[in-house]
Amino acid sequence: MAKIAYILLCHKDPDAIIQQAQRLTAVGDYMSIHFDARARSEDYRQIRAALADNPNVTFAHTRIKCGWGEWSLVQATLNAIQSAIDAFPRATHFYMLSGDCMAIKTAEYVHGFLDENDVDFVESADFFESDWIKTGWKEERLVYRHLVNERKYKRLFYTLYEIQKRLGLTRDVPADIQVMIGSQWCCLRRRTVEAILKFIAKRPDVVRFFRTTWIPDETFFQTLVRHLIPADEINSRTLTFLMFSDYGMPVTFYNDHYDLLLSQDFLFARKISPEATELKRRLGHVYAATDMTFRTSNEGRSLHNFLTGRGRIGRRFAMRFWETESTLGRERELMIVVCKKWHVAKRLLQRIRQVTNLPTIEYVFNEEDTPIPDLGGIQSSLWKRTRHRRALMRMLFDYYETDRLIVCMDPENLDLMHDFYTDRSRTKMLEVECTFTDRYLTGHAMRVGLAGEQTKQATLQRLLPTIRNDMTYQSDQMRDANFPNHYRMQESAEPEENAEKLAAFLDIPTERAMEIARSDHLFAD
Repeated sequence: MAKIAYILLCHKDPDAIIQQAQRLTAVGDYMSIHFDARARSEDYRQIRAALADNPNVTFAHTRIKCGWGEWSLVQATLNAIQSAIDAFPRATHFYMLSGDCMAIKTAEYVHGFLDENDVDFVESADFFESDWIKTGWKEERLVYRHLVNERKYKRLFYTLYEIQKRLGLTRDVPADIQVMIGSQWCCLRRRTVEAILKFIAKRPDVVRFFRTTWIPDETFFQTLVRHLIPADEINSRTLTFLMFSDYGMPVTFYNDHYDLLLSQDFLFARKISPEATELKRRLGHVYAATDMTFRTSNEGRSLHNFLTGRGRIGRRFAMRFWETESTLGRERELMIVVCKKWHVAKRLLQRIRQVTNLPTIEYVFNEEDTPIPDLGGIQSSLWKRTRHRRALMRMLFDYYETDRLIVCMDPENLDLMHDFYTDRSRTKMLEVECTFTDRYLTGHAMRVGLAGEQTKQATLQRLLPTIRNDMTYQSDQMRDANFPNHYRMQESAEPEENAEKLAAFLDIPTERAMEIARSDHLFAD
């Protein structure tokens, strides 16, 4: 039967380490602890004192100061392994753990799994050919010598790299070694660990090479296992469930992840949040439990990728009440009346309501005081209306109990038009082209703050062509967008011509459209 020596690398939280050691050794397994020499001495003394009477716990014969990305992490692991080899001759497997790991299967499940699979579990992909490294350096990790800690001496680290790069001071990988890469959290059989220790003693050149590579804990054991052990005795996977974000940071698990973790096809999970006290309590009972059954759905990584992917494109995991639907509805028809002269568009909407009885909304995205029903707060400001534009329109469809709705927009709302045209609903547009006299443009300039009562006439004469060109530009943008179902009625056109456009836009008989087109003072300023 499998007897596991857990190799624990840790640097903080002595109480959690003590509990972890007691849990994992209570069923007859072993543990060898390396507590970072950088950590507080009183924490180390506390751990030693608490576990002094536990015969299944030993400590690395030499503590060293560890740093991320350094050889020191590999050396700390080797020191803990050597202590475990010496102290536990009955240990059949050596399982690498960190202080953030916890068991997500029972001891009987773990032992049975290892008994049935006489292989080494170590993730090992070809360093150069695989895509295990998603971002950042790849061959630079190996071909240049990295002599200082990247996080502690960042400037010096990259200066030394640039000097080697400019001078062409690259080096070759040892000729008989195929460098592999993968997770450091592996589970190796005793004969494999003993073979690695013998190899290290015989091949100091390989050790020297890895001592000055960057992040060697992802390559050292992975490479040597592949070099020493037949391929059919290696399962290239880790038995520790862990995930990484797109930025290379480990995903942390919290209290609500208990069921998710137990359903994964792994033996341990990393990394458990220090604040997840309830999760730690529940998982703490798992390893010593008996007769537990596990239904492994193993959806953790795909679920994480799916949900984070939705987040990257702005789709919420839990939507607000007005965001429960992202489309207006396939069967609905949104009709947009676009006009720079708002009073003309409002007059037109009033006649449309009288003739067709269709619900109409005026400049809901432009005027704060546009008459609009209470929709639970989404209508309270122009900012909210614009941000939740589709939800707002859907709620208006629901409020009026209709599948056809007319809304007014200013020509400057081109982004809104683009958005509504990409919805699954059917969208139509009626552009109302008006004649802009100098008198009207002067009044417009005053309304929007471009001119005042005291503005000189000469200044206005220079300003008006710019305003006129801006209005023409907005109309040209709409035409260049090539919106489908885009109709155009003009102040300068005959009522019969405008009636044709209205009939097509509103989907009504021409006779009724003529009633609208012949309305008195429709285009009056």
